[in-house]
Amino acid sequence: MQIGLTGFASIGLPGLLRLRAENALKPASERTAVIMVWLPGGLSHVDSYDPKPDIGSEYRGPFKTIPTKVPGMHFTELLPLQAKIADKFTVLRSMYQKAGGHPAGTMQMFSGDSDERDKPKPRLPDWMSVAHYLRSKNGGRDNPLPNYIGVPPASPEYSSPAYLGDAYAPFSVTDDPNRPSFQVPNIGLADESETRRLSDRIALRKSLDRMERAFDREGELGALDEFESQAMTLLTNPHTRDAFDLSKEEEATRERYGRNRWGQQLLLARRLVEAGVEIVTSSLNGPLCGRVNNWDDHAVNHHQFEALRFRMPNYDLAVAALIEDIYARGLDKRVLVVVTGEFGRTPKISFDRSTGAGDASAPAGTLQPGRDHWPRAFTNIWAGGGIRTGQLIGATDKRGEDVIERPCGPGDFLSTIYHHLGIDSAKVTINDFNGRPVHIVENGRPIPELIS
Repeated sequence: MQIGLTGFASIGLPGLLRLRAENALKPASERTAVIMVWLPGGLSHVDSYDPKPDIGSEYRGPFKTIPTKVPGMHFTELLPLQAKIADKFTVLRSMYQKAGGHPAGTMQMFSGDSDERDKPKPRLPDWMSVAHYLRSKNGGRDNPLPNYIGVPPASPEYSSPAYLGDAYAPFSVTDDPNRPSFQVPNIGLADESETRRLSDRIALRKSLDRMERAFDREGELGALDEFESQAMTLLTNPHTRDAFDLSKEEEATRERYGRNRWGQQLLLARRLVEAGVEIVTSSLNGPLCGRVNNWDDHAVNHHQFEALRFRMPNYDLAVAALIEDIYARGLDKRVLVVVTGEFGRTPKISFDRSTGAGDASAPAGTLQPGRDHWPRAFTNIWAGGGIRTGQLIGATDKRGEDVIERPCGPGDFLSTIYHHLGIDSAKVTINDFNGRPVHIVENGRPIPELIS
């Protein structure tokens, strides 16, 4: 959702805050949170967390296999930093879903939508919006920050609050946190004069709506005052500005995450959960991916292996730093970190001619290798959340084409996240546009190895 305060007295932001996610049954120090690191387009599992060094050249990439800190667990050489801290996360190698396109694949992972066809927009709300909605029912949360923030949002074209309404969409941070002039619109005011002017605007709006209140039989305008007050707090409370202020971090910390967009996004995600935000997504896309700005490494887009060489050092650094920080700062019981994309890439290498030159892509017309969409088997990693780490869950066959041990589908993925957030996905339903109760997960259960 595009949030703006150009007309601050409008319902937009107060409406968001009225419906924001809250979990007042626990103190702030105990409320659980999730950071989802999203890899749009899909990371090649066989070139990263599930290497197959003994397969033929039609399948095997050029990367060597390296041991990790967990005996028997190996990654490719593209992940040296994560290999060193593999005891701090768990690798799920047996993820699968049934949709081969980006829209449908993302919808399966975000909402459990079983439709394998690509649709122009989601019909079901994503798990982030659902969690936001359900936690709002408890009431009493006094944190001025929005409770669902995208830094930036994960695949906004394929995710949506659907019938929950736009009030449950993420507060969107789209600027580059690594820029010296980085700022978040609508968070904090520069000085007292701006605060006074804002107060004057609120007072003016209230004077204009007195007549409406004579007809307000449901008391909705009285409630609006409270929500509008919360929206003003978002602008005037120093806590909100501080949460987004990366200059408060030591330079060594910022360097440890990587002085680039991805590193600073994940550092900001950590700051936000520390400040009490409970649902944070961070999409690792853009120029750091290579020419086409995502992980969709078809041969027409990227030279598959050059693309991985180009982007993986920044990815490895940022994710390793986030996971280490979650444990070092005592967040590992409360905060669950999930790193995934919508699917993997074909184990068998394809060749096609590049459609254009750029980072990780040869000049147009050059024959280069790629890997295509592969939902039948892929990998994601999990850290924090009180789970037992250093585990290797599931397995794929000798080529990485199909799951042969401990298959986990989108319903299992979603149920596991909901479980961490204290939501029983087997029982909870939400009414759709027609008033029909819809289960938030149709098929699936929490993955036992990934719940505390």
